[in-house]
Order: sequence, then structure tokens, then C-alpha cells
Amino acid sequence: MMKTWQAVKRLLPMMSVFALILAGCGREDLSVLRPQGPVAESSLGLIKLSIMIMIVVLLIVFAIAAYVMIKFRRKPNQTEIPEQVEGNFKLEILWTVIPLILVVVLAIPTVKQVFAAGNDHSNDKNAIKVKVTGHQYWWEFEYGDYGVITAQDLVIPTGKDIAFELITKDVLHSFWVPSLSGKIDTNPAGTINRFSFSAQKEGVYRGKCAELCGPSHGFMEFKVKAVSNEEFEKWIESRKAPAVLPEDPALAKTFKDQCLQCHAVGDQGIANAPDLTGIGSREAIAGILINDDTREDGAPIEENLKTWLHDPQSVKPGNLMPNPKDLGLSDVEIDSIAEYLANYKLD
Repeated sequence: MMKTWQAVKRLLPMMSVFALILAGCGREDLSVLRPQGPVAESSLGLIKLSIMIMIVVLLIVFAIAAYVMIKFRRKPNQTEIPEQVEGNFKLEILWTVIPLILVVVLAIPTVKQVFAAGNDHSNDKNAIKVKVTGHQYWWEFEYGDYGVITAQDLVIPTGKDIAFELITKDVLHSFWVPSLSGKIDTNPAGTINRFSFSAQKEGVYRGKCAELCGPSHGFMEFKVKAVSNEEFEKWIESRKAPAVLPEDPALAKTFKDQCLQCHAVGDQGIANAPDLTGIGSREAIAGILINDDTREDGAPIEENLKTWLHDPQSVKPGNLMPNPKDLGLSDVEIDSIAEYLANYKLD
């Protein structure tokens, strides 16, 4: 017993240090503690309520434990066995009823919030309808009322409910934007899930897949860009513009023959893979290569595109993007396509 206690005393400080270090590993833009919308604010309210209940219970239990240890501690020279007391019916009722009351206090707002988060706004004429499709390892967003399909960057107007319809093309994924909402799965077998959220402030919010879905699950990120209504309408119009293909005829032919067999730009190609229209305006390439050379974890967009196109598996292991070199493209052609896509921006 003594050896066990000595081992515990050695491990506790080390575990405390590790816990402190790991607590700093979280990313601020993926924190539920910075709510930027009504749904996320309600979730944070539930977190605060549960913490308050736990603190109250902890203080009461510790206070009773301290009182008992002081009041009934062994006196000097006391050798007799204290009177054994058990089976206090009133106390048993008390410590059964109190936890039940606390559970009910927490359960009522929790159930209310769960049903509110699942509100279906698909019939709301003022809501923006978006069909979300999970793929390994990227997200597709279809704005049915506008005839627009895009990938990785979800653009929404501030102050409006966004009605989501979620499906998956392969395995189970989970759609999660910590600053705006809770998680909701995209289930296989044709199951459709629906929910909604809104953003009150303009900004960029990071989202992730919250369900283990393969070797690159941790890299399955996307961005939610909340913009003004005017900017949103402008973005929709720019997305509907005709495709802008490479000026060089040879490069344009290569791009159409190779890339547009899976991808699409404007009114050209097939949308079996991420739509590339205006990819030069996106926040990131492949969801995780940040297009910003002023950030420590960022780089110019053309450099990120070259990194991705030259070896997609090194960026996202297990993804379905074929290596362009295996399709017969030379390094010069790959770099030229990267330059063209980097300059393909929306007005």
C-alpha cells in the first residue's frame, strides 16, 4: 500500500503538468467557448449551468466531509469503537431526492435546446437552404434555390437562418462549426438529417468533421464565411458567371481533358469532386493549407496549390484525388494549372 501511494505521489505532479500543457493545445477558432450565434450561445449556457451545478454539489460534499472529519475525529487516548449508526431513512430520502432535482434542473433546458437545434427551417421562405454532402475528405455545399454548388467554403448571409439538409456519399461524417452550432451527423444509407443555425456577425468560422471517417479525418476542415446580404447576393451572381478557362489553348485542353473529368468550373466540367470555381478566393486549399503568407501556418495560394497538386496523398492520406503525374501531366503543366487556379478569383 505504501509503495502504491509513493507511486501516486510521483505521478500526480507529472500528470498535472501534462494536463496544463494539453489544455493549451486547443485552437481558439475551434472553441465552443466563443459563441458567435444563437445556437452556440445556448450550448454555452448549458455548459455554464452544468458547471454551476457541479460546483455547488462539490462544495456541499466537501463541506460535509470536512465537518465530519473534524467533528468525529479520533480523540487523544480514545481506544473504544465509536457507536455504529446506519439506516437513516430521512438522509437516504434526502440524498436521493436532491440529485434527482438537480438532474431535472439540467434536463429541462437541455431537452429544450436539443429540440430547438433540430428545428427544420426547410419550409421557411426567408431561410437559406443548403444541402451539405460529406465526402472523404471534403465538404460539398449546394444552394438549391440559387443553382450554385461549391466546396469547402460555406458562404452565408448574416442574420438569416440557414436550413441544412445533410447526407454523405460514403462513410459517416459529422458536421460541426463550434462557434455557431453543435454537431450533426451525415449518415450513410440515404438518411437525411436536418438542422439550422445562423451567424449574427460577419467573419470566418472554422468547421470540422467530428466523426472518425478515415486516415485524414483530422484534416477534413471547412470554412463558414458570414457576409452581409449584399455581399452574399454578389457572391451568388459571381458564382453563376461563365467558366474562365486558361488563356493558353494547350493548357486549356489539358485542363478540360484531365481536371474537368471530375471537377467543374462555372458551367464547365463534372461536379464529382470539389467545384473549383473561384478557388483563388478561398481561405484554404484542401481545407487545411491556409492561403495567407502573413500567418505562420500559411503560404501563398499558388504555393499551396502546387503542394497539393504535386502530391495530394502527402497532404491528405487516403483521399480519392489521383496524382496528376499518374495522369501523364508534367511538372510544368501542373505548375501552370496551379498558377491558373490561383488567379481564378471571384469579383
